[in-house]
Amino acid sequence: MIRLFLVGFMASGKTTLGRALAADLGLTFIDTDNYLECRYRQTISQIFATRGEEAFRQLERTILHEVADFEDVVIAAGGGTPCFFDNMDYMNACGITIHLVCPSDVIITRLRISRTPRPLVAGKTDEELRAYIATTLAARDSFYNRAHYSFLSHQLESRDQITSSVARFKHEILGM
Repeated sequence: MIRLFLVGFMASGKTTLGRALAADLGLTFIDTDNYLECRYRQTISQIFATRGEEAFRQLERTILHEVADFEDVVIAAGGGTPCFFDNMDYMNACGITIHLVCPSDVIITRLRISRTPRPLVAGKTDEELRAYIATTLAARDSFYNRAHYSFLSHQLESRDQITSSVARFKHEILGM
């Protein structure tokens, strides 16, 4: 039974790497944000707008506890998931946690080209975004750093980089 939890800041590559890794290993891939949107039939942005962040974090916790029971999965947790309630301890107890580490400049580039709206950074200029990332990472690092492993996820921009990153992940984290 394999249960891998990918944690890290938004746009650090959890979904991109997670999907490719799961496909390579023959596992199921679950993105908790997508799972939550399907379950509650609202986008993350809509949930934030209609229910607020506190309610979103409760829903996020409920989803995490549900998917943490699945076997043979790669789970991409939302960027803030490890930082609320006992979520990081819970993931550490249920499986292997991997903190995807990505430089701020790469995160900014990914956020700017992303097709997925991110309510916490919507409408921010590059300078505001840079300041938000620095402040938020400083607050979240103590949670992210409790993961069992760290993995540098800055090279996921092309099919070749993704394939190479999956191979490096399997070698560094899974010993394959």
